[in-house]
Amino acid sequence: MLATAVSAYIALGSNLGDRHAHLAAALVALAALPGTRLLNVSPIYETAPLGPAGQQDYLNSVACLATTLAPHALLDALLLIEQSRGRIRRERWGPRTLDLDLLLHGETALQDAQLTLPHPAMLERAFVLTPLHDLAPGLVLAGRTVAQHLSVLDRSGVRPAAL
Repeated sequence: MLATAVSAYIALGSNLGDRHAHLAAALVALAALPGTRLLNVSPIYETAPLGPAGQQDYLNSVACLATTLAPHALLDALLLIEQSRGRIRRERWGPRTLDLDLLLHGETALQDAQLTLPHPAMLERAFVLTPLHDLAPGLVLAGRTVAQHLSVLDRSGVRPAAL
């Protein structure tokens, strides 16, 4: 019996090297995952970094997938894609070639040592909610739509990226 596909939303970010190339390669890799189709991708935004000072600005986007992969299997795949682009985890919120965060996996709610769904900080981050809003403004999270959550955030640091 085949598993039913669910919608999964992935946040993409990069602030080292050829940021556009890292995001593009990630999208190709996401589309190639088994049991997965890339459904939609938001525009790319440029944002100030969270974390240590002196970092280059990030490019951020969100992708929507239809996938039969279970949440932990999808997370494992995301980590391998990050590694394939040279991601090295040195410090929390430090610079990175590629950051892929699993925001949502269907209606899954879970919290364990590896994964928390929905992503615990996404409702506080304009650099995540702005591109998510482009894809799913009416999606309900924690009793409010993405548009409603975004309306109370400071979006001044989120700007369309130059190509």
